[in-house]
Amino acid sequence: MKAIIPVAGVGSRLRPHTFTRPKVLLNVAGRPILGHILDQLIESGVTSVTLVVGQMADLVEAHVRKHYTLPADFVVQDEPRGLGHAVSLGLSPKDREVLVILGDTIFESDLKSVISSSRTTCLGVKTVEDPRRFGVVETDADGRVTRLVEKPEQPKSNLVLVGIYLIRNAPLLGECIATLFERKLTTRGEYQLTDALQLMIERGEVMTTFAVTDWFDCGKPETLLATNRHLLDRKCNCTSQPREGALIVPPVYIHPQAVLERAVVGPYATIGKGAVVRDAMVQDSVLGEGARVERALIHGSLVGNNSSIVGEFQRYNLGDSSEIVSGPEFLD
Repeated sequence: MKAIIPVAGVGSRLRPHTFTRPKVLLNVAGRPILGHILDQLIESGVTSVTLVVGQMADLVEAHVRKHYTLPADFVVQDEPRGLGHAVSLGLSPKDREVLVILGDTIFESDLKSVISSSRTTCLGVKTVEDPRRFGVVETDADGRVTRLVEKPEQPKSNLVLVGIYLIRNAPLLGECIATLFERKLTTRGEYQLTDALQLMIERGEVMTTFAVTDWFDCGKPETLLATNRHLLDRKCNCTSQPREGALIVPPVYIHPQAVLERAVVGPYATIGKGAVVRDAMVQDSVLGEGARVERALIHGSLVGNNSSIVGEFQRYNLGDSSEIVSGPEFLD
């Protein structure tokens, strides 16, 4: 089984971090987003991957080559023309079946049993309250997919695509994406994979769905931190041993080469390789490699590689019935 992983997105909502690093290499619970995805794919039986890369493609390739022996190809998507276009770049004429998975989504599902089964083309789905931001899935009484609509204004279903597609008929998928190109069939100016899948249905391809228990979009700071909390809660890559000079409040991930001095770390903190936390408290935050936090309390924060936050202690002589208040909410 080959997996196609589109990772060419620029990650604009995660700037400034994505000015210098691809989104898929941002750290969550001690590993890059892409690392969590690749590890699960390998466990599920995937034997090779094709990554569709964009800006800073060399960093993605260097990371994969360094940490994985899984056969991997890298194809550059020069301009953002949509997920359908990205998948077409990853398809090879010899592919009979492929797994397509988005590169900014960490998921929980029994993918191994889905891949090893004899099921036809099937799509990972989840029920959500507001499906208008997603590709919506309509099914019949037998559970077969009858229609797929990308981000409809008036959805007829609360079942949505979560970015995992097991395609049993890769040649037909390639033909349907080519049809989108030929007819210039775009949605919101891009060639959508959802539209190509709908063409497959119209040409007789039988599609079903499989449930994805949880899926975490790492596309914004708040969702990346929520994913960090969830993975640490599941004891994913957690650190539990005590550290001299630090009070650790689990769950946390602390790299063995991180330095903690008179520090309080956790809960829900990820501390990268070579990071320093000194005379400080770090909660619900991710510190990159070589980051430094001193004399500060940070919460709900992302601190990039080799960045520093250094505060200062104050001395007060405060009389009765007085108050000192500080914080960003008091700034114009």
